[in-house]
Amino acid sequence: MTIANRTSVNREVQRSNDTTIRYTISGTADWPTLVLVHGWGCNRTDFDAITGFLPEHYRVLAVDLAEHGQSRSTRDVWTIEEFARDIAAVLEAESVDTCVVAGHSLGGAVAVEVGRILPDVVSHVVALDALHYLGLFPAQSEEQAEAMKHMFREDFAGGVRGLVEGGSPAGTDEALKDTYFEKMVAVRQPAGLHAIEGLVHWDMDAALSEVKQPITLFAVRAILTQEAIDRYGDRIRIVPVDLGSHHFPVESPEGTAKLLAGVMSD
Repeated sequence: MTIANRTSVNREVQRSNDTTIRYTISGTADWPTLVLVHGWGCNRTDFDAITGFLPEHYRVLAVDLAEHGQSRSTRDVWTIEEFARDIAAVLEAESVDTCVVAGHSLGGAVAVEVGRILPDVVSHVVALDALHYLGLFPAQSEEQAEAMKHMFREDFAGGVRGLVEGGSPAGTDEALKDTYFEKMVAVRQPAGLHAIEGLVHWDMDAALSEVKQPITLFAVRAILTQEAIDRYGDRIRIVPVDLGSHHFPVESPEGTAKLLAGVMSD
């Protein structure tokens, strides 16, 4: 696959509570539209290389979630649903009438919620190593949620390190893990902590029961568990991949672009 010659522009949309959502867009309105949502503690630049490997006739929107990257907000609500409304505001601003929404990690949960609130706009939801981590994504019991929140409140850096380690198959380069840790631990606060809290309280099973669009999950084979397959395999098309760690969209942009292009062509 060759690198496309794309011209991108940066834009923003205003929401309530002094929320400014910034995003990058390339392509024209009459092209098939792909929306890219990054993971927790990351930002839309994670998709720069991927965008270059996508077919030139795609319109691509890469969005910074609130208080990530260049987006800013003073909101008090940090739920997955509210992140999804940020994406919905971008789609409305760009007059998108149909699209595929792909999200990495926490962005996968956001993509599911976008599909739920915009059933007539989102044709397919794609999760990039998201949804299958059973200690994070399905709604946790109150005891489990409090334990997770306590861990991050008491030792935020330790909690972030645990996330990085949990997404790193055996043999992952230590320097690479350190790079991810340093990026994610610098997430803006208090939004970073509140987003984690929002994720562990997100009712994934309820959302999946309402989302009617097909959902495809590209999961790191070495991390994917049989328990997750047994629990969600009848609702989500789960495709194991061997493209790197939890952050494979960054590590393997060309391979990730091929996966996304395959969904788009479907």
